[in-house]
Amino acid sequence: MQTGDMTEFAPAELAVVLRAWRDRLSPEAAGMPRGAVRRAPGLRREELASLAGLSVDYLVRLEQGRASNPSPQVLASIARALRLTADERDHLYRAAGAAIPAAGTVPRHVTPGVQRIIDRLDDTPVGVFSAAWDLITWNPMWAALQGDPSVYTGTTGNLVWRGFLGDTSRIVLGDAERRAFELDIVADLRSAAGRYPTDPSLAALIADLLAHSPRFESIWAEAPVSQHLSAKKTMDTPLVGLITLDCDVLTAPGSDLHVVVYTAEPGTPDADRLELLRVAGLQSFSLRS
Repeated sequence: MQTGDMTEFAPAELAVVLRAWRDRLSPEAAGMPRGAVRRAPGLRREELASLAGLSVDYLVRLEQGRASNPSPQVLASIARALRLTADERDHLYRAAGAAIPAAGTVPRHVTPGVQRIIDRLDDTPVGVFSAAWDLITWNPMWAALQGDPSVYTGTTGNLVWRGFLGDTSRIVLGDAERRAFELDIVADLRSAAGRYPTDPSLAALIADLLAHSPRFESIWAEAPVSQHLSAKKTMDTPLVGLITLDCDVLTAPGSDLHVVVYTAEPGTPDADRLELLRVAGLQSFSLRS
């Protein structure tokens, strides 16, 4: 079996592994409260459905072997919600008859370790991006600070695309700050293109930006290469107004994911605003994994 190949759909095996992996995952390990008396040894169906962004009915049909051809996006969401390892993720794809993400494509699998980091940093905004800067998952504080990312579709969930072709960012940038950010993020994207030269989605993103953004085309022609690591950013939020935070980009070893974390220096007005955002914002947003 070569990476990227298709297999015959095996609904019985898919049903078995889904139930087994759901039963082994405790609510605490999934970042959820245990609640009252539970009959299920692990997650309930409705809890997994919520974490994966699926309907309970569809999950039931998958677990009963009555649903065929789940999309790669659905499978990726289930793999993240179940905290699957890379090998388990690949087996899930095979059992579903889907193509395993091919070697040389930008990794999008959130490892269990990275997911635990997100779970534990529940008092600060955290978002996880691919090497191509596609937003993969986030915590409620990220949604409270940046706006609800679940409304993004296709390339609108890509940070570089939004920076050059979108108009919904809450980040406040002066001319010099915008130029520095654009240089930094284009250089990082070019670095990713060098690591994943055969990834079709990354190539399509770059082609779209070159075709529709003269600013991107101009910077791309300069051939900058570097990694986007950290910055201080000011955001204009509906809940707490202007807030300035340190933004650090951490790279998870072995996954090539960008873990973006916003923090405030303790004892500052911005730390107070971040706490207010936590209290007020989390009433509006729930965890999406």
